[in-house]
Amino acid sequence: QLQLVESGGGLVQPGGSLRLSCAASGFNVDRFHIVWFRQPPGKERKFISCIDGNPSAGTDYSESVKGRFTVSRDNAENTVYLQMNNLKSEDTGVYYCAGRSRGVADTCGQYINPVHGGLNVWGEGTPVTVSS
Repeated sequence: QLQLVESGGGLVQPGGSLRLSCAASGFNVDRFHIVWFRQPPGKERKFISCIDGNPSAGTDYSESVKGRFTVSRDNAENTVYLQMNNLKSEDTGVYYCAGRSRGVADTCGQYINPVHGGLNVWGEGTPVTVSS
């Protein structure tokens, strides 16, 4: 059974940091593209970041988080991380990770649509609140 479990969310002040985890089971995370999404209260789920499911582990970011967030992978832990620095109030929302097995020559950036992106395993999300 393929499963992703997010953790690490919480309440943080503006300017603070959090590290989210996306732990995989039932598959090797280094063979899956893993994509992070954020869903603010009352709004649509949107792409934040992703990491390729191959040894090069290429990454991609939305403009809203570029330079502040870093996605990484620990193959031994079978976990993908999202380090979030200099958090802003607009970063508030539920953060989801999702995955899709890698293809022959695809990249994670091809699967950033949360509805039609072809992602076949999802976590249940972890909430992040940025507030003073």
